Amino acid sequence: MCYSHQLTEKDLQPLSVLPDYLDRIKGMRFFDPHVHMTSRTTDDYQAMADAGITAIIEPAFWLGQPRTGVDTFRDYFSSLIGWERFRAAQFGIKHYTTIGLNSKEANNEKLAAAVMEILPLFIYKEGVVGVGEIGFDDQTPAEEKYYRAQLELAKEANLPVQIHTPHRDKKQGTQRSMDIAIEHGLNPAMVIVDHNNEETVKEVLDRGFWAAFTIYPFTKMGNERMVDIVKQYGSERIMVNSAADWGISDPLAVPKTAALMHESGIDSNHIHLVTYRNAITAFAQSGQINEADFETVKQVDQSEKFNGSTVLRGGQQPRIDRNAMIIR
Repeated sequence: MCYSHQLTEKDLQPLSVLPDYLDRIKGMRFFDPHVHMTSRTTDDYQAMADAGITAIIEPAFWLGQPRTGVDTFRDYFSSLIGWERFRAAQFGIKHYTTIGLNSKEANNEKLAAAVMEILPLFIYKEGVVGVGEIGFDDQTPAEEKYYRAQLELAKEANLPVQIHTPHRDKKQGTQRSMDIAIEHGLNPAMVIVDHNNEETVKEVLDRGFWAAFTIYPFTKMGNERMVDIVKQYGSERIMVNSAADWGISDPLAVPKTAALMHESGIDSNHIHLVTYRNAITAFAQSGQINEADFETVKQVDQSEKFNGSTVLRGGQQPRIDRNAMIIR
């Protein structure tokens, strides 16, 4: 079979000059406050670091396949405060996490009760900046029961809460999530309401909560729509994240959104707030975030080990230029 593709000038450019959106955000720093790196590769970490992402928060979430025993949760939570934190640092990114029983698996009540027993063993660990992501999926009585229990746990630990708003009947689910949080005496300033869209944002902001937006293809929020949100509502208590999990998602959604905002004429101070500063302000209420650590973690030796393992496999050497065409 013969291919007759005609090379263009773009084809002949060195790979290191692409993608061009990086030119628009050169020198900017980003904080992604919701990204599921357990589902991503080391190349994703490198690409994120190259794009200016200096710190991230990885919430505990549903892994796609239902878990059948409490020990699977114990191992997963342990990985979030252990191996994944180490793996991020090997690419110069400071890793934090929120720990909680996700709404979908709250419907397995026997297992959910067992998970609630072990949560206090993890939420006080170093690097845990909140209880999350918790809230509603199908808005069942079991989901509400364990959402309420975890709000009380967050109050006791004086930690921020990261709320997952449902994919279906989102407006009602978002309102209900906020009503219950207030009923339990939480200060809205300690609650980050995630996965917002155009029909929820105004009420979330009006009631004093943080409004987080997930830039996720096809299902949650596109970054063109996010530009319009910031133009309409400004940047106060608004933050952007990628969620980037095992689905069709993009771990570079935050810097790409910043680039589009820049191209759309949004003031750089607003961009800085929604893609970096606001997330730090919200989650630093945990007492766990120190920006000086963002620089310290960049001084890394990829041959370092965590429980005997490194990110280098089989005698690999650190990759110096990830954009090179040759892979050695």
